[in-house]
Amino acid sequence: MTNNWGFETTQIHAGQEPDSATNARAVPIYQTTSFVFNSSEPAQNLFSLAEIDNVYTRIMNPTQAVFEA
Repeated sequence: MTNNWGFETTQIHAGQEPDSATNARAVPIYQTTSFVFNSSEPAQNLFSLAEIDNVYTRIMNPTQAVFEA
């Protein structure tokens, strides 16, 4: 799909997929500063950077992940 995009379109849309539930094109902005962990083990792995996922808004969040992609 992105093969036919021009430079400007790629700059705006690369790294994101339309939301399957709502068909929204824009990346949602999650207004949160932190995320909940199911146990202490995933939290330990994330804060030690042994795993990469949403941990804290300044380190990693869904909106930033799309921007980086």
